[in-house]
Amino acid sequence: MSKMPAWADAVLVPVISILLAAILSALVILFIGEDPMAALNLMVEGALGSTYGWGYTLYYATNFLFTGLAFAVAFHAAQFNIGAEGQAMLGGLGVACICLLIPWPHWALALPFAILGAAAFGALWAAVPAWLQATRGSHIVITTIMFNFIAAALLNYLLVNVMRPAGQMDPATGKFPEGTHLPTLHDILGVFGIPFSKAAPANVSLIIGLIACVLVYLLIWRTKLGYEIRAFGKSESAAKYAGINPVKITVVAMMISGGLAGMMAINNVMGEAERLVMNATEGAGFIGIAVALMGRNHPLGVLLAAILFGFLYQGGAELALWTNIPRELIVVIQALVILFTGALDNMVRMPLEKVFLMFRRAG
Repeated sequence: MSKMPAWADAVLVPVISILLAAILSALVILFIGEDPMAALNLMVEGALGSTYGWGYTLYYATNFLFTGLAFAVAFHAAQFNIGAEGQAMLGGLGVACICLLIPWPHWALALPFAILGAAAFGALWAAVPAWLQATRGSHIVITTIMFNFIAAALLNYLLVNVMRPAGQMDPATGKFPEGTHLPTLHDILGVFGIPFSKAAPANVSLIIGLIACVLVYLLIWRTKLGYEIRAFGKSESAAKYAGINPVKITVVAMMISGGLAGMMAINNVMGEAERLVMNATEGAGFIGIAVALMGRNHPLGVLLAAILFGFLYQGGAELALWTNIPRELIVVIQALVILFTGALDNMVRMPLEKVFLMFRRAG
């Protein structure tokens, strides 16, 4: 029997962890001579107080949603995919190839093929570490980290020597044609008469991310493949005994994970920059690990955690802009949230389990 109700594990533990991180962050801000309440108000106002702030919060959240889902799928198969950063980079390459090589007349035609290109490049980049893990015993953490560096080097070479237009100085592709430009939330909500900031980068990729959440839920909990992934993740020996092929499950789960990470490029490459640039991922692949762990590797939890980290990113940018709080401290606050919701998770869970056990015995 579980020592604690499922709702407490899914909701109460993360909420208490976030509160502890917030208290410690407030003490750090107080220590450097700033007002923690004023800082919190500025973060909330900057991230949630206007459609412009919401636009950036949702833009960052969309990136984290894709990488969080990517990590979650692999984690259900007991694979710790650290390579979402590189897979998202290669996904951007797939998007750039689709957008630049084909003269699309309208974004609605370009988008499905761009999604396929991003997912295919990300999945193929994840397939090699997965195959090495499944057939040669290479540690998935080490190989996926190595592939992040290889992806960065490959992208750097291509952008500098192959894809950069003649006469352009910065390592980037040319601007994507107008027929590939995705509608923003300003465009989408404007159809319904809802005003939204035209300057905010949030775009139709958010809807693609929400659809991905539903599809991942259906895959993991409503299909035979999802059952095999979860069974393999719980016990490899039991899964083998049940006739589940470990090589197939490892490779397939990692390719789905890589495909989801690659799809992040729909948002930041096709939707926001409208060209492929160096370091377009900006660490979102690594933040996705924290997002998935905080969300208990469930699509709904991943969505909520992605919005929280989107809030931290946009609110932190406002703090760095309008106060004397250095940008590095914002990174510290984000790290504290990751620390309490990830590494120190049991510090909250174990006392709560004792409390629930005590009440159960008393009842």
